[in-house]
Amino acid sequence: MEAVAKTKYLKGSPRKARLVVDLIRGRNVSQALAILKFTDKRAADPIAKCLNSAIANATYQAEQQNIAIDPDDLWVKTCFVDMGPTKGRRRMRPAPQGRAYREQRHYCHITIQVTSDEAPKTEKELKAEAAKARKAAAAPKAESKKAAPKGKKETKKAKADDAEPTIKADEQSTETKAETADAKNAKTPTADELNETAPADEKQQDINEELERQ
Repeated sequence: MEAVAKTKYLKGSPRKARLVVDLIRGRNVSQALAILKFTDKRAADPIAKCLNSAIANATYQAEQQNIAIDPDDLWVKTCFVDMGPTKGRRRMRPAPQGRAYREQRHYCHITIQVTSDEAPKTEKELKAEAAKARKAAAAPKAESKKAAPKGKKETKKAKADDAEPTIKADEQSTETKAETADAKNAKTPTADELNETAPADEKQQDINEELERQ
């Protein structure tokens, strides 16, 4: 539901009225009225009356169309100030050396449009949503990165466990090879070597017999 209210031929400069109108653009109706109430500008009271007229127009149109509307849900969609005529508002201002300057005082036209449609999201809200989406997208990646080192450690342990039996098997094979090499290198005594030790044994026996006789 949209409604428009206009205030025409308001005494005052449009430039000064725009300073007040810029404060309520895009605001909720209740917030806009509170801002206008505490704004120390001459154009604040006529702009507040125009805003109240726009709210009344919106509620009247809703009643005519049998639509339920809450005035607190209305917000200022558009508001602007146009320059009015200067006819009948020309003044003379004293100037130095007895001269006079001519002034042209203006009228202004105020237009305010209110609506109950959903307000578009501001840049801050869009940035906040984008930041939340980035955090939500980064959370699963962080969890996967944290889980990855554990898997690596487990694989390392498994590899180490698999490597231990192979090392033991290699040690056993080296021991058996050493034993077979020692067995091959061991020399069996020949007959000549046995005969070389026989005369020495006979001499020792003779010596032992002589000692017994004595």
